[in-house]
Amino acid sequence: MEAMNETLKICRAGKDCISATGNVLRDYLTDLFPILELNTSAKMLSIVPLMAGGGMFETGAGGSAPKHVQQFEKEGHLRWDSLGEFLAMGVSLEDLSQKTGNEQAKILATTLNDATGQWLALNKTPGRKVKELGNAGSHFWLALYWAAALEKQTESPLLQETFKEVSKQLRDNEAKILEEFTAAEGKKMLLGGYFFPDPFLCSQAMRPSPTFNNVIDGLLACSGW
Repeated sequence: MEAMNETLKICRAGKDCISATGNVLRDYLTDLFPILELNTSAKMLSIVPLMAGGGMFETGAGGSAPKHVQQFEKEGHLRWDSLGEFLAMGVSLEDLSQKTGNEQAKILATTLNDATGQWLALNKTPGRKVKELGNAGSHFWLALYWAAALEKQTESPLLQETFKEVSKQLRDNEAKILEEFTAAEGKKMLLGGYFFPDPFLCSQAMRPSPTFNNVIDGLLACSGW
């Protein structure tokens, strides 16, 4: 804590600081400060370069994750906001592109960031109550915006052609997919345990739209991933 207090004094003075504070500094930056300023840390992204050349991209939870799981188990509504994960994926792809020269990763990052911007502008964040937009529906909107951005870009004909049909399928089935997400809510979810849930049961609970699943699984099949 002494190292953390000294670090904060230097930061408040507007100076650069290198300090050994353990995990406390990460908690301050990723959880405490965002909670004080925004009442949540789920929308924040912490980027930490690693000494061996890698990187850690982490979003906060603010102690809210257990409550989200409890609500999901009770009534099938998951209100977790995945903005931090969307941002982390974009930065991860940018990092991969810079370090390996992978142009496809760069395009994926750029289009994902564009999609995330649209997602924010149109307020597709999950609601707090059952039958409102949940985490699954929120991911659908990001997928739709991302596929549209990949279809629109012209730098990679391969990605453009791959996601052209995906974009069309998501647009054509928008109402049906959202209806399937909503219909799955309002009932108890069986996950097979809290700390060690059953992977199959979790997959069934988290992927309640057969229509959306078919689009995603079809993409995986045609890409060979």
